[in-house]
Amino acid sequence: MDWQTETAAVIPCLNEVVTIGPLVAAVRQHVSAICVVDDGSRDGTATIAERAGAHVIRHEKPRGKGAALRTGWDWARHRGFTWAVTLDGDGQHLPADIPSLFRCAESTGAELAVGNRMGEAARMPFIRRVVNRWMSRRLARLMRRPVPDSQCGFRLLNLDALGRLCISAAHYEIESDVLLGFSRAGFRIAFVPISVIYQSERSKIRPIRDAVRWFAWWRLARSPALAPGAPVEIGGRPSVADA
Repeated sequence: MDWQTETAAVIPCLNEVVTIGPLVAAVRQHVSAICVVDDGSRDGTATIAERAGAHVIRHEKPRGKGAALRTGWDWARHRGFTWAVTLDGDGQHLPADIPSLFRCAESTGAELAVGNRMGEAARMPFIRRVVNRWMSRRLARLMRRPVPDSQCGFRLLNLDALGRLCISAAHYEIESDVLLGFSRAGFRIAFVPISVIYQSERSKIRPIRDAVRWFAWWRLARSPALAPGAPVEIGGRPSVADA
């Protein structure tokens, strides 16, 4: 597998003019194409991303992180890429960890490799750490497998597998939606230790609003018949159960 040529990076952004240029430059060392989805920024994020070498798709108004990711995944799939690696635009993820995701997918056969920050959980902001663990425990019970870090946005996804799912989340519940969708479809999921980076960035998460959205998603997720992320029947069965 030539990971560099078969993989596109998808980076959702909202007002990340300070971090997006250096981030794109660093990611370019590991993949052949980068799609920055500018989710309604008002600070020149799109211009800086283009100058750094990214293909930019712009949402005129903010639609949410999930909507931005789905736009980027569609772009990568339509251009023939096999895999997409996703990173947040605020510099929270270390591009040097991308090869660890590649090695994990290659060695385990996983269709979804997820960054795991819990080895350095003490470096995470307290509230994020507590909420992440709470959500991860609930998803683990539903998926019937360990889920150490359900909310990490640093991931490597097989685009053919993703295309077999109905992923519709528009906001931060996208991370949970993708995990549950891959699990219910029988695709392999693996978790990869990654670096924990928290600097001076201001989180785009709005605790009350996004908690309400997550619980609305969760109510559907507990019903297999209604579950978001459910598999779509298109030409063949998904692969074997999670590794």
